[in-house]
Amino acid sequence: MFIPTTKQELEKAGWNELDVILVSGDAYIDSPFTGVAVIGQVLMAKGYKVGIIAQPAMDSAVDITRLGAPRLFWGVSSGSVDSMISNFTPVKKRRKSDDFTPGGINNKRPDRAVISYSNLIRQYFKNTKPIVIGGIEASLRRVAHFDYQTESIRKSILFDAKADYLVYGMGEKAVVEIAQALEKNNSAENVRGVCYISKEIKQGYLELPSFEETQKDKNKFEEMFKVFYKNNEPHTAKGLVQKQDTRYLIQNPPALYPSTAELDYYYSLPYERDAAPFYKSMGEIKALETIRFSITTHRGCYGECNFCAITVHQGREIINRSEDSIVKEGEKIATLPGFKGYIMDVGGPTANMYGTACGLKEKKGVCINKKCLSGKVCESLKVTHKRQVELLRRLRKIKGVKKVFVASGIRYDLIFRDEEFGMEYMEEITEHHVSGQLKIAPEHTEGKVLSLMSKPGSEYLVKFKSEFDRLSRKIGKKQFLTYYFIAAHPGCSETEMLKMKTFVKTVLKISPEQVQIFTPSPSTYSTLMYYTEKNPFDGSHIFVEKETGKKEKQKKIITD
Repeated sequence: MFIPTTKQELEKAGWNELDVILVSGDAYIDSPFTGVAVIGQVLMAKGYKVGIIAQPAMDSAVDITRLGAPRLFWGVSSGSVDSMISNFTPVKKRRKSDDFTPGGINNKRPDRAVISYSNLIRQYFKNTKPIVIGGIEASLRRVAHFDYQTESIRKSILFDAKADYLVYGMGEKAVVEIAQALEKNNSAENVRGVCYISKEIKQGYLELPSFEETQKDKNKFEEMFKVFYKNNEPHTAKGLVQKQDTRYLIQNPPALYPSTAELDYYYSLPYERDAAPFYKSMGEIKALETIRFSITTHRGCYGECNFCAITVHQGREIINRSEDSIVKEGEKIATLPGFKGYIMDVGGPTANMYGTACGLKEKKGVCINKKCLSGKVCESLKVTHKRQVELLRRLRKIKGVKKVFVASGIRYDLIFRDEEFGMEYMEEITEHHVSGQLKIAPEHTEGKVLSLMSKPGSEYLVKFKSEFDRLSRKIGKKQFLTYYFIAAHPGCSETEMLKMKTFVKTVLKISPEQVQIFTPSPSTYSTLMYYTEKNPFDGSHIFVEKETGKKEKQKKIITD
């Protein structure tokens, strides 16, 4: 069933009161791709009565009050994307469209949605139950952070939202433990994966430079960020403390990663895989086209690209679902109304990391001062595409399935590292899993910039293109690669963009269309570079383009 969104749906379910009300910046799509739906379904499976209020009006009480007040807590999220990134382009112009809003017009999600929604609740519910904030906006802004919109250091979002708890990372375990604690009238301050505000410092936790210090001193901000970044993994992380005004932000160690069995369970819950009727009636929700007939195979990413926040939010360890769980989901998709035989994507943050494992990580956690894929693939990472090949073959055999596409990103350097199954995987992808165009994200072509991005060298890109073209010719298919590039990343000047233009025209023989200007998102190393204008790994000065017109010029160099 859909999680109730209206009073009428509440009555239909036979519920007089809700235990938890979730508030989201996205229209409610009941899908395992939607964070608020996953959290809601997990809580309901534990016996809690849950309601969802999506994109409530900010100028009246009509939406936020329609389900009453919860018995245990409010859960507040900006949605699938940080609201400031969702609402503004990389050059700070307001976006006109929103794929997660009915009708597609960007007029429902407020700026700083987590703060706005928390204030809205307080406005109409005095002395209400605890407010728990979560999702990617809360997760990435949980400590003092650089805010691109204001070009300044802001406090933890927990302080600005005046919320009671903040859940960071993947929140399934934490929210259940919070509900169980509050059910017993206990504090949730000991739950892993939770932040809260305290009048006193927490003994045994690492103390970060204070908000005031990081606001005044870029070196202190860098020092803070490095300690924060290194303490994101469950096996190795310590609790953190940061003074903000006269109080302290307390960050407990991260929640433990789910096991394969637990992940299978989360994805087996009874999602409707459609927009809730209340929101569907308001207009088409474009995001539904992409996620309704797609499958997530795993969480986490070994890649650790410096501009990407996935590793801070999902982690640096790959947590795989079982093949049986994934195939079962494929079988369910094949029975859905409107399914025409095409599974639109099978993947994760990086599709071909499914099934790859590191024995050291499983025993000791991630390496603190070493990246898995920085420069070259770590010898301890046992790269294999065997499970992926077998999985894709099983999915193709499902009754009613015509095509299974891989639309998630592919890490092509991993293909060539896997001497046993890499080329077999590439042959499978090229022959069976390309929808005319295969998307890849080299991001840049120049070694200096790629190094700052923590991306593989262009030699892998050239080799991948050559093999893809050869295999496409071999099977007689006219297929293309779609390349995603970034302009104005720290360390990139017009000189590097001109070199990239020459490379893409002479070597790749393309005129790129998918080029975006770098957006400094909270809690990434590239954002740290943008703010400090320094390479955080060797201390050297780097060029950072900060003028809007010149950022746009960098983009035009390669697109014109």
